[in-house]
Amino acid sequence: MNYLKDYYTNYDEDGRLLSRHGQVEYLTTMKYIGESLKEVENPKILEVGAGTGRYSVTLAKQGFSVTAVELFDYHLDVLKSKLDGSEEIKCLQGNALDLSVLPSDSFDLTMLLGPMYHLYTKKDKLQALSEAIRVTKSGGVIMVAYCMNDPTVLQFVFGKNNLQTVIENNMLTPDWHCISTPKDLFEMVRVEDIAELDSHFPVERIKLVATDGATNYNRPLVDSMDDQTFEKWVEYHLATCERQDLIGASNHTLDILKKH
Repeated sequence: MNYLKDYYTNYDEDGRLLSRHGQVEYLTTMKYIGESLKEVENPKILEVGAGTGRYSVTLAKQGFSVTAVELFDYHLDVLKSKLDGSEEIKCLQGNALDLSVLPSDSFDLTMLLGPMYHLYTKKDKLQALSEAIRVTKSGGVIMVAYCMNDPTVLQFVFGKNNLQTVIENNMLTPDWHCISTPKDLFEMVRVEDIAELDSHFPVERIKLVATDGATNYNRPLVDSMDDQTFEKWVEYHLATCERQDLIGASNHTLDILKKH
């Protein structure tokens, strides 16, 4: 766990989401959060792995009832520093693998927008999903973010000339699936891996969305865009982010599920 704590203590996640390229992921995620809540009266929202509160604080300031669960004290302190006391938000330290402090069937929307990035075994992934689904109301929505395998192969293995290193360290399967451990920080999945995890639970997929699409392949270009060009880039992205032929090429995806 120290690898993860050290990484996020020194990483500006808010800065990433506020950058041009990071805004694409943020705006896309917020769009689908809005869609999931539009027909729910007085929804209760849970974010597991809330980090410094980019989503939880925003939603609380919009007037929603939010519970934010975060693993690290440092992140919780930053999250709380953004609040003025008028928000209906409860902040808890906790782990995605054990939400026993929260009752079952309590939330209209449960979000795991980071925990799956750092769970390396199928057992842990299923446990995190199980807990998220348990605390969600029947008919409620669960949103789960993933880091995708093939952009990592293209950008990290080949793009950053790490092929020899990953081969020597046995970090790739023969069919080019990344093998991660805690020291590698991020776990990579494919579309079929996500579907297999979902198959264990009484859920129905609403959508699987590419939250950044081609953006991370074009970071310098996107970050240098003027406002009008960036607006058109986001327009293009939102018009294509549900195309299933492009999903696996996105760095991040959002699996949107409905609990039966």
